[in-house]
Amino acid sequence: MDIWQLLRIEAMEQSQAEPYLASFLYATVLSHPSLERSLAFHLANKLANMTLLSTQLFSLFSETFSADTSIQVTMREDMKAFRERDPACTSYVHGMLNYKGFLACQAHRVSHRLWRQDRTGLALALQNRISEVFQVDIHPGAQVGKGMFLDHATGVVVGETATIGDNVSILHHVTLGGTGNRCMDRHPKVGNGVLIGAGATLLGPIKVGDGAKIGACTLVLIDVPCYCTAVGVPARIIRNTAAAVTPPPPCDFPGQSMDHTSEILDYVI
Repeated sequence: MDIWQLLRIEAMEQSQAEPYLASFLYATVLSHPSLERSLAFHLANKLANMTLLSTQLFSLFSETFSADTSIQVTMREDMKAFRERDPACTSYVHGMLNYKGFLACQAHRVSHRLWRQDRTGLALALQNRISEVFQVDIHPGAQVGKGMFLDHATGVVVGETATIGDNVSILHHVTLGGTGNRCMDRHPKVGNGVLIGAGATLLGPIKVGDGAKIGACTLVLIDVPCYCTAVGVPARIIRNTAAAVTPPPPCDFPGQSMDHTSEILDYVI
């Protein structure tokens, strides 16, 4: 069954179970003909203020979602990500309406499209509102792949020239920051299926390979090879020799399995 159909069924069930939510669920989900229109309406009302009107934002979001088929695909992959990777997520409708990491990521996709269209003023204004409302600060120039999962999301910062691959999971208070003030490539490049633990800081144009894992509160200033784990301040690389010989399938990458463990036998800070 399509995600939109599942989401509508969940909304109807919840509106019947909890009458106090009935009008909210009708306005945000059940009154709309598509996922794109529903999400556009919800984001517009979340991000609006006294001068940036919800009607204007609704037009911007709905037009963008309708025109860009790649965003239509990525938003559904993002929804699958939070539903499958977070055991605290009880339903698609709960995730879409209440997960600020998901909402911030979808709003960023709109600001990134505006950035690529050289509508930089509007892109930066939207970035500012996303940061104020969701406490997630992703520069419009940053490139984010599909299947993104921002768990809790508070305090996530992603710089202008950063790139993030597919099926990446990032926890709260993570920074993908730059070094220096020159207008050049200065932010991390994160591969597919990477898991970045809470409070980790990655600085400079470093590369984090596919299937890598960054431990909580780790400071990463060097490249992290594929399938390896980085832990400590500054980071030490723990190599996965078995994975180097026989790479795991993408479904077993830590970004999807959410496996935070690492075999640290002799590590000393």
